Amino acid sequence: MWTTVYVASGYDYAQKIEKRLSEEGYIVKTKFFAMEGEEKLYEILAPTFEAEDIQTVLVELEIM
Repeated sequence: MWTTVYVASGYDYAQKIEKRLSEEGYIVKTKFFAMEGEEKLYEILAPTFEAEDIQTVLVELEIM
């Protein structure tokens, strides 16, 4: 099962986060989530069993 670990603003930023997490060895994917005005939001998804670890890494990478 997949869990949302982060919501990114804009496709390019979502891809950047996905790439960084992949470089750290995590399995992640990006999925369109919603429009907020003119801004597109994307979910960063990860397997549920890795979600907590990934959120820790996002803090360490200064993304969160």
